[in-house]
Order: sequence, then C-alpha cells, then structure tokens
Amino acid sequence: MRYVQINSFYNGSTGTIMRNLHHDLQEKGVDSFIFWGRRHETINNHEQCIASRAGVYAHGGLARFTDRAGFYSHGDTRRFLAKLDEIRPDVVHLHNIHGYYINVAELFEWLATQNCKVIWTLHDCWAITGHCPHFQYVGCERWKTGCHDCPQLGGYPTAYFMDQSERNWKDKRRLFTMLSAERMLLVSPSQWLADLVGESYLSKYDIMVQPNKIDEGVFHPVASDVRERYGIGSRCIILGVASPWGERKGLNAFIQLAKYLDDRFAVVIIGLSRQQIKVFDEVEGDARVIALERTESREELVRWYSAADFFFNPTMEDNYPTVNLEAEACGTPVVTFDTGGCRETVSLPSSCVVDSSEWTPRWFINRLEGA
Repeated sequence: MRYVQINSFYNGSTGTIMRNLHHDLQEKGVDSFIFWGRRHETINNHEQCIASRAGVYAHGGLARFTDRAGFYSHGDTRRFLAKLDEIRPDVVHLHNIHGYYINVAELFEWLATQNCKVIWTLHDCWAITGHCPHFQYVGCERWKTGCHDCPQLGGYPTAYFMDQSERNWKDKRRLFTMLSAERMLLVSPSQWLADLVGESYLSKYDIMVQPNKIDEGVFHPVASDVRERYGIGSRCIILGVASPWGERKGLNAFIQLAKYLDDRFAVVIIGLSRQQIKVFDEVEGDARVIALERTESREELVRWYSAADFFFNPTMEDNYPTVNLEAEACGTPVVTFDTGGCRETVSLPSSCVVDSSEWTPRWFINRLEGA
C-alpha cells in the first residue's frame, strides 16, 4: 500500500504527528511518503518539502492583499501533483493544508479525479471557515451558514485590504465536499471539534475522534538540573510552553503572573520571540522570571516539565493541545483554561480546568498555601 501524508510543517506539533505515523507505517511495511510545505529541507524521496521559499513568500504576500490564502502556489502545487501521479497513492492523508504552500482548489480537483481513499485530520477549524483557523476568542458563528464581514482579518492568515471571507467560504464548501461521503474520512483529535464539524458543510462525512498521542518514551519524569542551572532554588515553578506566543495563547496571563506573584514563585515561559522576552525583562515584580526562546530539544523540554510544580496553559482558543499531555506525562499537574478541547487533554487528579473569566494570579498563591 502507498500512503501519502501532507502537512504545512515537518516540525511542530502537527509535523510530529505526521512523522510518527510515517514511522509506524514504515515499520509495518507500508510504502509511506510525507510531504510538507515549509521550514525543513527535503530529506529523501519519501520525505520531501514541496514548496519553494519564493512560492511561500509570494503566496503569503498575495494573500495579504487579496484575502485568498490557499488559492495561490500554482506552480508548486502542479509539481507536487505530478509527483503524486507517479506515486499513485492508495491513501492520501491531509493534515494542515493552510500555510501559504499549496493550492487547495487544484489539490481537491486532483483528488476528485482519483480513486484513492482520503483521510483528513483537522487540527484546527480552518477547513470550515472563510478565513480563520479559530473563532472561539471572538465568539463568531458565521461559519455555520456562510462567512462574511470577517472580524479577524488582522489575524492569521492576515489580510490588509480585502475581505473575501464570503467567497472563500463558498469556494471551500464546494471544493471540500467534492468527494463522496464514502471516499473521505475526517479525523478530529477532540470531541469538541468533531461536534463543530457536525454543524458545518462537512457534516456529510464520517468523523472519527482520535486523540493526539505523545511519545511516552521521551516524555516521562526525569532527574532535572534546571533549578540549579537557572538559580531557581526551591521556588514554585509555573511553566508555560507555546510557539508562537500571543494574546490568544495566554501571554497576558503570564505577564500578570510576573507582575503579581511574590518571590516564592518562578515564572518560566518557553517559546517567546526576542521582542516578547524584552517585555518580560521590563516587568517589575518579585517573582523570578525566566523568559526563553523556542527550543527544538525535546530533552530540554522534558527537564523543564519534570522540574515544574505547575504547567499553566491559559490558551483562549485551542483544539487539543499536546503540551498538556506532555506535562502530565512528566508528572506535572496542568492548569488549563476551559477552551476548545482542553478539558479532554487532562487526566491527573491534581490537574485543574479553570474558567478563564474567573481566573486570577491569586489562584496559584491559594494553591501554594493550601487554600
């Protein structure tokens, strides 16, 4: 069997999911291929980057003017589809097909001419909207009946001059429902997203809830030296991990922690940009604040997870955050906002799901003092 997977990135959470399945399939003797669009060079014939840097920049630039993200990259897409013609896959497994690297119209029109099975793992809500990958933060429900007057043009995928959300929604509805219900299976990591899809134009397709998995051979409690290396001592560590950070990932909550908590605490934030690190450098507060850039070292992340007293995930919109799974696997209780599928990612009795409207930095002081 020839099995093809497609994703925007080789690395990151969705890239890791793609790679793990690729390796599992290879171990079972399946002729597996993975293709991605950005940030990693081609490795071999079975692991290839399909988009040129120039193509990605052109796609992203045009989308900023026209609000037509997903409808450029003609040349890169044609070359990729020619490769698929050579492979003749039995299964095409889609992951994230947004990210300025592939033309979704040409992709689905090609799929409609084939006999292969199509599996589409939905890592966010982009497949059912006319613009955005998430709509919880702004409370928008236009996607149910037809996007228009998009309130999130300034967010990814950014559009400065035009609102084509109505056209995009109609085009995506037409394209993404071209295949018969028998040919395409949808996969959602969370029941929360599966329920949303059931209210969308993709409702004719079967959807299977398959929670994301992590490598428990990597993510488990370990002896950690980070307290000594960073001079944390016996302080209570509140850890946050994301990339990129922003308001919707809960960056403001960590700024509040840095300002409010006393010197019994260490606030550790991993995955920040250099500009965001400067913001934390200027915060005046008594807590020990350690602001770090993104790390590609899973071993270093495990050391931080294992050392932390709490893993805090104040995300304002998410599907099924694997960072919560990673933290719990390392024995660290998770405190997460009750958004999206976050509730489905925690299982330790010591973990806690918190209403974002009721949370304050005092929560951690109360927990430390046993209140």
